[in-house]
Amino acid sequence: MLDFKGISVHYGHQDVLTDVTFRVNKGERVGVVGPNGSGKSTLFKIVLGEMSTDKGELVIEGSPRIGFTRQNPEPDSEGETLLEYSLRGIPGLSDMEEEMRELEADLSSPQKMKRYGELQTAFEHLGGYDIETRVKVALGGLGFATEEFSKPFASFSGGWRMRAELSRVLASRPDLLLLDEPSNYLDLPAVDWLQKFLKAYDGTLMLISHDRYLLRTLTSITVEVDAGTATRYEGGLDWYLKEREVRYEHLKAAKENQDRHREQLQRFVDRFRAQATKAAQAQSRQKIIDKLDEERIILPRRYTNSGRLRLAEPPPSGIEMFRCEEIAYSYDGVKKVFSGVSFQITRGDKVALIGYNGLGKTTLMRIIAGTISPTEGKAVLGHNVVPGYLSQDFAETIPPDVSVYRNAKNAIPPGMNEKNFRNLVGAFGFDENDIEKPAGVLSGGEKVRLAFLRLFLSAPNFLLLDEPTTHLDLDGRRLLCDAIAKYRGTVLMVSHDIDFVRDTATGILEITREGVRSFPGGYDYYREKRDAEAANAERASAGADRGAPSRDGGGAALSKKELRRQRAAERAKSAPRLRELRKAVADAEAKIDELQKALEEASAELFNPTPSTDFAEANRKVRTIQFEIDRYTEEWEKAATELEELEAGD
Repeated sequence: MLDFKGISVHYGHQDVLTDVTFRVNKGERVGVVGPNGSGKSTLFKIVLGEMSTDKGELVIEGSPRIGFTRQNPEPDSEGETLLEYSLRGIPGLSDMEEEMRELEADLSSPQKMKRYGELQTAFEHLGGYDIETRVKVALGGLGFATEEFSKPFASFSGGWRMRAELSRVLASRPDLLLLDEPSNYLDLPAVDWLQKFLKAYDGTLMLISHDRYLLRTLTSITVEVDAGTATRYEGGLDWYLKEREVRYEHLKAAKENQDRHREQLQRFVDRFRAQATKAAQAQSRQKIIDKLDEERIILPRRYTNSGRLRLAEPPPSGIEMFRCEEIAYSYDGVKKVFSGVSFQITRGDKVALIGYNGLGKTTLMRIIAGTISPTEGKAVLGHNVVPGYLSQDFAETIPPDVSVYRNAKNAIPPGMNEKNFRNLVGAFGFDENDIEKPAGVLSGGEKVRLAFLRLFLSAPNFLLLDEPTTHLDLDGRRLLCDAIAKYRGTVLMVSHDIDFVRDTATGILEITREGVRSFPGGYDYYREKRDAEAANAERASAGADRGAPSRDGGGAALSKKELRRQRAAERAKSAPRLRELRKAVADAEAKIDELQKALEEASAELFNPTPSTDFAEANRKVRTIQFEIDRYTEEWEKAATELEELEAGD
């Protein structure tokens, strides 16, 4: 479908792409990966005709319909609604529909009948008859409420406009779908929905992403764009990650040989170029050097220094890190972002805050960080708790007009000498050419490193991370995962990266319009619980439908004798299950009683410590027991509910 043949692109003196050659076949699902700024988006611009090449050509076979998201979506008119905007995803479809309406008013001639038939066939092929349903499904899946469909598109913020743009592209069912970091504007539930939607997409997909979850579950081919070139790997993300290490080692060895050979040649030229008897040989070797320089091997720009993202040892604190009781917040004094929110975070927890955008996740983080106060309720930091806040908006914690050096200097603790400070700045990847730069000119990845340098210097024991992975590439996210996993402090995070949450979070806080719920396990446990709840609701709905009386009142009435016989048969049939459920209820109750006693003993150890008390181990023990109590309580509720229903049927 797409054939990139020797493509080169230059920006001024910078070689963005050099002799790029690879193919994308029809129906393939391709993940495009590489460091930020390596040229991935340039490939998409070439496909869309937004950029010409300095060398080489792109061959697009079969004239496919291409779906892509524009970066600055705007409405056609001031009053255009969200739904109207989203329905314009297929070019020419509305014009086709308008022409069909005009023809429907007068189909008197054979020519008009023929034209109407052609339009109808084309309209159906493009999915015109069900596009509104597809658009509404996509809008709902990406977090829009039904009542928002009729709101003016211009009234939405940039992030929500990008969601609408994405929904419009997805609903148009293109032959070739180009998605450039689609999860950047999404919250975690919407990323989950997007993954399921794209899983069912049957066209050709090219996905630029640093999101390991999307790449791992959606792509089967990987194209790495780095060091000015593109390399196609015949496998998905996991295969690529293994294979690239092998290729990298071979490339590094080849570069070392090339550098050694060039150095030997250069020594000969420097030594003998002035001697008449050796001048010809020196000139010959100089030509070889020039050729080596033209064909020089460039190693990929990748994170190789694991010290660039580190976290300091957390200072000691009390067991309770944060507690809020019935808090609410309003920016305008009228409309509340949330209300009635209560939860607690204890030392050692690593909690992910999950929920759709607009429900107050960032506002809640700011309240915990102390940058704003709740308008209602009580929010309390625990004893000796030192919060460290990494804001989604870097300007909130890192002034853009202040230099890298001064931004870092403002975070150092008393008593740190200048040499140690500069060593740490260098350890986070900033050299003498970087430290005087204003923070505002740094790339997204560099700002993340500066933010973590500030956190390292201030040594907090309660990290508040609001979308920390947004500006990191695959290797940067891996390093951050490792750093969080090894960190012995407490973490509350907001992230749309499912794999990051899965690898780091030991608990989930879900924020919804109804309030906040706590899930003691990690992300997979949370999904299991949510899926079970959805299945139970579906079964309950189906059961209610089955139990409804028939509309026509049909069916012969049973005699009293037949009814007694039928009920006796049903009781005999359900007797084994009743015994099984009664035993399950009794066993669960006994286990819960046993665990409650164990919890009291474990809690007593925490609240009345001795000099030998291991707080981390004791805290883990308490959380484990609480988790087990929740698990057995859930089993008890399930068995008791079913038992009650069966006994009521008797």
